[in-house]
Amino acid sequence: MSGLDAARPFLPVQIAVLTVSDSRTSSDDRSGDLLAGRVTAANHILQARALVPDEADRIEAQLREWIADPEVDAVIATGGTGITGRDVTPEAFQRVVEKDIPGFGELFRMLSFSKIGTSTMQSRALAGVADGTYLFALPGSPGACRDGWDDILVHQLDNRFRPCNLVELMPRLNEHRR
Repeated sequence: MSGLDAARPFLPVQIAVLTVSDSRTSSDDRSGDLLAGRVTAANHILQARALVPDEADRIEAQLREWIADPEVDAVIATGGTGITGRDVTPEAFQRVVEKDIPGFGELFRMLSFSKIGTSTMQSRALAGVADGTYLFALPGSPGACRDGWDDILVHQLDNRFRPCNLVELMPRLNEHRR
């Protein structure tokens, strides 16, 4: 049965939040605010936060900066995952991802289906690993960020979650580099 094992000590994860948007500013970034609030409410460390336009080179540069930072364990991006011409977050992620985590996008769309129906097929939410850093890309709406955090990430980024979680795998993510 899945759930929290209270006998295990909590290990905070150092998380960076990236908002990808041509129209948002730091003063009206509701999705980024929601994710940052959820990260800290769960007792994780909000290590960094940024807002970049829907430009693959800028997204990639920010991801590479955080991937290279040993103080960032995971990046959660919001925005740019749709299918319009300016939606390039998945393409930028693919430039840096070493291993895909296809189950994240599949699970996100499955959970989202019960709320928005077949419109969920327009989401290209995804996750992967790059140089030992987890990367997650969520759609830009606060509802999608709430669903992604509350239904998936809050559990998988908690080392007490059983039967398994992404945190307990963190020490092994770079085994291929040794």
